[in-house]
Amino acid sequence: MLTLLHLLSAIALLVWGTHIARTGIMRVYGARLRRAISASVSHKPLAFLAGLGVTALVQSSNATALLTTSFVSQGLIALTPALVILLGADVGTALMVRVMTFDLSWLSPLLIFLGVVLFLSRKQMPAGQIGRAAIGFGLILLALELIVQAATPITQAAGVKVMFSTLTGDILLDALLGALFAIVSYSSLAAVLLTATLTASHVISLEVALCLVIGANLGSGILAMINTSAQGAAARRVALGSMLFKLIGSLPALPAMGYLADGLAITGLPDSELVIYFHLSYNLIRCLLLLPFAESMSKLCSHLIAMEQELDLRVRPKHLDNSALETPALALANAARETLRMGDIVEQMLLRFQGALHGSHQQMQGIRRLNEDLDVLYNAIKLYLAQIDRVGIPDHESQRWAEVIETAMDMEQSGDIIERIIDDINNDSLGVRRSFSLAGMNELNELYALLVENLRLSMSVFLSGDSVVARRLRRSKHRFRILSRRYSHSHVERLHQQNVQSLETSSLHLSMLGDMNRLNSLFCSVAYSVLMASEDEDNEREGSTLSL
Repeated sequence: MLTLLHLLSAIALLVWGTHIARTGIMRVYGARLRRAISASVSHKPLAFLAGLGVTALVQSSNATALLTTSFVSQGLIALTPALVILLGADVGTALMVRVMTFDLSWLSPLLIFLGVVLFLSRKQMPAGQIGRAAIGFGLILLALELIVQAATPITQAAGVKVMFSTLTGDILLDALLGALFAIVSYSSLAAVLLTATLTASHVISLEVALCLVIGANLGSGILAMINTSAQGAAARRVALGSMLFKLIGSLPALPAMGYLADGLAITGLPDSELVIYFHLSYNLIRCLLLLPFAESMSKLCSHLIAMEQELDLRVRPKHLDNSALETPALALANAARETLRMGDIVEQMLLRFQGALHGSHQQMQGIRRLNEDLDVLYNAIKLYLAQIDRVGIPDHESQRWAEVIETAMDMEQSGDIIERIIDDINNDSLGVRRSFSLAGMNELNELYALLVENLRLSMSVFLSGDSVVARRLRRSKHRFRILSRRYSHSHVERLHQQNVQSLETSSLHLSMLGDMNRLNSLFCSVAYSVLMASEDEDNEREGSTLSL
């Protein structure tokens, strides 16, 4: 039982090492990898090589599949080049299996040692993330050694030999078990390496091992379909196409496994080596032969999975790509784009606000619907940002994280204030056919125009981080407050003059001035975070100059 636990823990360490290595690589080179994928879609050979190279770097065809499906979901890549990229990813995985089987025992402790030193000393810098990747690669090599050590006593047990002996000759059962290996270990790489270990110990025959390898390939396709099952039709088409390519390749290969095993045995190479070479050759030949049919597969998948009609008219997040979470810079850019959408919705609410100010019930209902959309986006952004691992990210990215969540909160609160204002207008003024005085209405209209201007200016500051524009926004905030104070005094003066309309709407008028001030403060708060960051940078430059 203890030996089995050691084997399972070694497999878990392999999966965890792959995750750590992928995270480190994605944090440092994630944006470049995405650009490499998006720039290679115009030509099939380049797309194929992009899939191969990215998979070899991030140690996982699943990670490449997630990147690709996210591009397809956002309409940045067509289905045909996406399928070509995934064919290249299959070859990339096979290449990494070949590399992992070399005698690299000396490299594991070296990578782990150097990686820990780099990560702990440069945690907030790209070098720290490279150290994280080095730790991951070292754990992968260490896990492979542990798998071999743990599997050896298991494979010598009489019960295990009897169990695996039942696999002889049943190609479908063998392939099913290989797929199960890949799904349980969440990696076809781990499944193939485990198969090679079992073959080296003579627990399974070479024919069974080859069937397990093909099954592991099918298992990786099933994993991709599981990962995209809750996504849109575009992402599911990519996973289906990749799975069908794997299935088509396995159909002629499985029946020929007996003849192929006999032919490979003649070479005189160890069975474990033959398993690795077969995995590489099988994927390379399969992918190259199927490459010309990527467009036909694209049409078939589009026919099998129709693009669903958008029945729910409520707003949905567009830019919160979960596959970018391992690259905080990209994830923050996605969250910032979604926050800008919140700013657009608040601007629409303000534009409708003027109509509601004059008694339009249709505009009031529109504002309520927009505020519901605002809540949907805010909750999505909040949950998305909560998934970003902030441990070890640079200071400027941590500061950007705070700016995004604070601005999203400000926009959400702004929507609530605008909705409350129109409710007050409906209940306290227009409901009993009261109206503002002409002077009071003109003042409110002027403040409203300044609010819209400050909102647009704040979104510009949030997007660009320009300190010059931030200072302009800060001056505009003070000008608004001075103007609001002046208009509140003017209102009191009209009350002193016994203006009937001012007397009837006094409570509502003063309440609106206070709410507009709060809106203005929320809109302009982003200016202070930008200016504080700019001052910190200036202080750092001055400190470095003095030290020189």
